[in-house]
Amino acid sequence: MPHGTREGIVSYIIGIATAALVALLGSVAGFDRERGFYPAILMVVASYYVLFAAIGDSANSLWPEAMVMAAFVVTAVLGFRRNLWLVVVGLAAHGILDLFHASGTVTPGVPAWWPAFCLAFDISAAAYCAYLLLWRAGKAGSPDRRCRRTADCEAPQHGAPAGLHP
Repeated sequence: MPHGTREGIVSYIIGIATAALVALLGSVAGFDRERGFYPAILMVVASYYVLFAAIGDSANSLWPEAMVMAAFVVTAVLGFRRNLWLVVVGLAAHGILDLFHASGTVTPGVPAWWPAFCLAFDISAAAYCAYLLLWRAGKAGSPDRRCRRTADCEAPQHGAPAGLHP
C-alpha cells in the first residue's frame, strides 16, 4: 500500500494511537517502571513477520524473517541487560525495516496495511521509551526534584537494572 494513500495514512494514525495507548496503559499500570517492558515489546513486534510468513505458508520467507527476529531479540536482551538505549534503537530500526516491507519486500500473509501501522507503532514506542529514559536521567541528576516514591529515586542495588518511569 502506498504511504500517501488514504489507507496508508489511516494505518499510520492507528499505529501512533495504538503505541500511545500501550504507553499510557503501561505508565498507568506501572509496567514501564520495570526494565523489561520495552524489551518485551521489541521482541513481540519483531515476531509478527515470522507469524505472517507462517500464516502465508512460506518457507522461503519464514527463515529470513526468523533470522531478522533473532537479531531484534538479541538487541532486546542486550538492551535489557546493558543499556535500554539499545531497545530504543531496536524499536526505531524495526520501524525502518517496516519501510522495506512496505516498499515491496513480500512476505506472504502480511496484510497490506501492516507495514505502515507497524512503522508508526515502532517509531512512536521508540520515541516514548527515549522520553522515559531522558526523564529518568534528568530526575537522577536533579536532587531538587521530588519523586513519587523513595524507591523511584534510589540507585539500583548491586548493578540491578533500574526501571524506566517515575
